[in-house]
Amino acid sequence: MTYVKFNQHPAAKAFGGLVEEIFNNNGFKQALKDDFLTNDFFGAHPPVNIYEGKDGYTIELLVPGWAKEEIKINVENKALTISAEKPEKAAENKDEAPKQTRKEFGIRSSFKRSFNINEQVDAEKIQAKYENGILKLVLPKKETIQAAAKAIVVE
Repeated sequence: MTYVKFNQHPAAKAFGGLVEEIFNNNGFKQALKDDFLTNDFFGAHPPVNIYEGKDGYTIELLVPGWAKEEIKINVENKALTISAEKPEKAAENKDEAPKQTRKEFGIRSSFKRSFNINEQVDAEKIQAKYENGILKLVLPKKETIQAAAKAIVVE
């Protein structure tokens, strides 16, 4: 069986790998390296799919590993904001904690993503559902009432 490694951000990985070698040789702290120069920094926002239908819009965010209680959705000033934050874990005893030897993914402690919504969206009827790591929002369009045709008499 052949295993193929998938790399979503090849430029970020190549750059992160180069800098990782520099930092490992110079002894910089692990936290600096992990926070700023790996895929965790470049992939700070969850990926999204947006669809438009005749009745409204659908937004899907890929957010595995989050509990639905941790996700917050707000609409304010024609902006839809989706955010989440995990509480920080208590510090473990460093002597007992296992030493990390390889890191190919990170677990985000928070994210925030905003979308502009137009006048067509009925903000009062937005619905959200979280299932199998995918947050799905349905943004229905407002019902448009067309005025009845009016005949104008020429005088």
